Order: sequence, then structure tokens, then C-alpha cells
Amino acid sequence: MPFFTDADEALKYLGGVFRKSNETEVGPKLASAEIDLQVYYSDPDAQVLIKMRDGKVEVFDNEENDDADVKLYMPADIGDKFWRGEYNLAVGLAKGQVKAKGPVNKILKLVPLTKPLFPIYRDLVADKDKAAA
Repeated sequence: MPFFTDADEALKYLGGVFRKSNETEVGPKLASAEIDLQVYYSDPDAQVLIKMRDGKVEVFDNEENDDADVKLYMPADIGDKFWRGEYNLAVGLAKGQVKAKGPVNKILKLVPLTKPLFPIYRDLVADKDKAAA
């Protein structure tokens, strides 16, 4: 059974962690990448556009940018595991569990920057985790 019940819930948390990044020292570091990241999730189907430009991280739920610099395709459960610090994105890409279009090296350079966001994500999903237990 998938962790998220529907697309809105997946976006609340998976997009939420990017929104919260603006409240941390990580936000400006991500924003300095100057890229648009389009993420397509499955189970449930959801998509989010993350614009890391001009010193800020902007998140757009259910929005699509055909010209995004990098596009990632993955099950929402993999997104959840990544943000909990339990999933190696580079290994997922190598195994084909996560698909990518565009210069993947740009995203892989950002991955180490996301580590300080893992506790923030775990806080975001804490109530959901308690309800599921």
C-alpha cells in the first residue's frame, strides 16, 4: 500500500519540503543552481515543478514545464524514502528505479545539499506516521 493516499497528500509533503527549504540555509544554496526541476510521481500520480532561481526556491503543484532543465520520474514512495534519508538517488538512477531526462549531474550535485532537510521532512510527515502506526 502506498504511503500517500492521493496526489494532494503527496504534493503536500514532497513539495512541502522544498517550500520549507526557503526557511533554512539550504534554500539559497539550492536556488543558486539556477535550474527548473520537474518531478513526476506515480502511485499516486502527481507532478511538481521546482524552480531554483534568483535566490529562492519556488514550488508549483500540478504544474508542468516542458522545458524544465531536469525531469525526474519516480514512485511517490521513493520520494518519501529519499526525504527520510533512506534512499540513494544515484543508486536509484543506476538501477532504473528513478528515470531522468536532462543533465542529471546538475541534480546529483544538489543531493548532498538536501541532507539538512531530512529532519524537516520527517517533522512534516510525523503526524501521518503516527496515524499509520
